[in-house]
Amino acid sequence: MVSLWEALILGIVQGATEFLPVSSSGHLVVAQELLGIQVDGVLFEVAVHVGTLLSIMLVYRERLTDLVSGILSRKREAWSYLGLLVVATIPAAVLGLTFEDRLEALFDDPIVPGVAFLVTGLVLWSSRSALARNPSAKPVLRAAVIIGLAQAFALIPGISRSGSTVIAALWLGIAPAEAAAFSFLMALPAIGGAAILQVPDVLAGPPDISTAALLVGGIAAAVTGVLAIRTFVEMLKKRSFHYFATYLWIVGVAYLAWIILR
Repeated sequence: MVSLWEALILGIVQGATEFLPVSSSGHLVVAQELLGIQVDGVLFEVAVHVGTLLSIMLVYRERLTDLVSGILSRKREAWSYLGLLVVATIPAAVLGLTFEDRLEALFDDPIVPGVAFLVTGLVLWSSRSALARNPSAKPVLRAAVIIGLAQAFALIPGISRSGSTVIAALWLGIAPAEAAAFSFLMALPAIGGAAILQVPDVLAGPPDISTAALLVGGIAAAVTGVLAIRTFVEMLKKRSFHYFATYLWIVGVAYLAWIILR
């Protein structure tokens, strides 16, 4: 049974790493490996996913309100943007459903996130060159497809979803603020869909975790997620995004060394 302190730690890890470009899936694997925490079942995962969804909705509440209002008012721009978000969601959904068992197997191999951290670091380091081009465009159909493929690539634990999608958007010439907003808004169906797919497993058996631990984990993920999103956007503005690469290289090398030498 997960304790309240373990739920708090895992909730903070989920909230911070879901939005900072360092991979939430990879960090959760590492955290559980290092701390010796074994979370049985999927109920806790659903709780922290709901928490991170709330983070996006809180930070981008005005943009979401405008989008929903535009859709209800049948504004072409709003429907077009919604269509781009849907298109960007398709690659990860198809890949996740088609290769679900193989992708889940990657989470059982502790080496995978360590190597993937190093790869994500290389991707983030390239932001220096991408931002030097002063990207200023808005998302279009071609960009939505490519960003969607970047999100599908991030199904590998240790590959950052937010980092991959934003860097792809920057290289396509999309403005930093627009790249961040599109990345986080397209996370709504991705994270929400992942939580919904886990509902049958949740209903299949008795609760495997206390209600208090679920609340602690979910709230910790939501609060930390808001701070992480704001930090993410601020670092994009200051063009210091590549600093995350150094962090990932250090963590990746240290973790792989620990795995090999333990």
